[in-house]
Amino acid sequence: MNWKIWKKKNDHKKKKTKTREWVDAIVFAVVAATIIRVFFIEAYTIPSGSMEKSLLIGDFLFVSKVNYGARIPMTPLAFPFAHHTMPLTGTKAYWDGIQWKYHRLPGLSEIKRNDVVVFNLPVGDTVALENQEPSYYNLIRQSDWKTVNSQYTITSRPVDKRENIIKRCIGIPGDVVSMKSGIMSINGKIDPLKNTGQMPYKIKLTTGNVNFEVFSNLGFKVSEMQQLDGETYLANATSEMIQKLKPLDFVKSVELYVESPSTNDGDLFPLDPKRKWNVDNFGPVKIPAKGWTVKIDSNTMPLYYRAIRTYEGNKVEQKAGAWYINDKVATNYTFKMNYYWMMGDNRHNSTDSRYWGFVPEDHVVGKALFIWMSFDSEGSFLHKIRWGRLFRGIH
Repeated sequence: MNWKIWKKKNDHKKKKTKTREWVDAIVFAVVAATIIRVFFIEAYTIPSGSMEKSLLIGDFLFVSKVNYGARIPMTPLAFPFAHHTMPLTGTKAYWDGIQWKYHRLPGLSEIKRNDVVVFNLPVGDTVALENQEPSYYNLIRQSDWKTVNSQYTITSRPVDKRENIIKRCIGIPGDVVSMKSGIMSINGKIDPLKNTGQMPYKIKLTTGNVNFEVFSNLGFKVSEMQQLDGETYLANATSEMIQKLKPLDFVKSVELYVESPSTNDGDLFPLDPKRKWNVDNFGPVKIPAKGWTVKIDSNTMPLYYRAIRTYEGNKVEQKAGAWYINDKVATNYTFKMNYYWMMGDNRHNSTDSRYWGFVPEDHVVGKALFIWMSFDSEGSFLHKIRWGRLFRGIH
C-alpha cells in the first residue's frame, strides 16, 4: 500500500538551509534592535567636556525614548544603526525623499527642569549653497532675524538626522530665564548651579611653590589650570571643590571669574545689536510654549524670528516697517510647539542655548538614564575603566 498518499503536501517542503536560517536570524535581530533603538532605548557617548563634572568624556549612556514619548522617525528610510553618515564611505546613511511630519508617542512625563536631555543640534547642520558660500549658521549669525537673501538655496539634514548633543534643561515652556554675573534665575528666582557643575575661578596663592598634587586630589585638572601670574591661577571647579580649597593655608583668595555685565560677546543669541549680552549676563528671555501668543514688534522678533520661521515653517518677511507671516501682515503669533532652554553644566566650556537659543520639542531625542560604561583615555592600561561610574544614574 502506498502510504505517501496520506502525507500532506507540506511534508514535502524543503528544509531551510543553514544559510537561510542565518539570514532569517540576522534580519530578525536587525529589525528587533532597530525597534528597540527607535522606540525604547538608545546608546549615547559623551564626546566633549561641556557637562563636566556631571558627565565625563568617555561616558557611555543609555537614553530613554519612553520617558518623553518616542519620536516617530521623520526620515523613515535609513541604514540601520547609522545616524546620518555611513561609517566607512562617509556618504549619507538615509534617504530624504520621504519625510514624515513630527509626531511623538505618549510618554511617561514631560521634560522637567534639570533633566539631562539628548536632542538634535538646532543650528550648524544647515548649509546655504551658492557657489560654495559659507555655512548657513554663519549666514544666520549675520542676519538671523532679517529676511535671508533669496539668492541662497537652503539645504539641511532632516531634524532627526542632525547631530545628537546632550545638555541640562534649565527652562521649560513659559519660563523666563536670565543670568547675572554667572548666576541663573528662573522666573525671578535664583537657580544655583548644581554641585556637579563647573564655573571658572580665579585662585590667588600665598606662594608660587605649591604641590599641585593637592589640587589634583581635590578634583582639579591641573593640566588645564591657566597661570595668570606668579601666584594666580584660573581653573574650572565645582562649588564643593572650592569649599574644600578655601581653608588651605597656601590659598590667599578665591573668586568667581565671570564676564562683566558691560561686556558684549557679540555672537550670542539672539544676535541683536540692542542686546549687549555675554555668557554670564543675559536675559530676561521668555521661552515659548505651545499656544502662547507673542506680540510681534522690533523688540520681540530678534528673539522669536528663528522659531517662527525655521522651526515652525513659516515665511517671515519685513516690508516697510511691518512684519508679514505667510504674506499676511502680522501683529502677533501663536506658537505651535513647546520650546526649552538647554545649558551645559561646565558653563564656560559649553555651546548651548546662550548661542543658538531655544530647542524645539521636535528636536528632543530622549532622557539620559544611566552610565553603563566609562573609559578614561588618559588613564593607565589597568585604569582605563572608571569602575566607580558604572551603572551610575544621571541627575
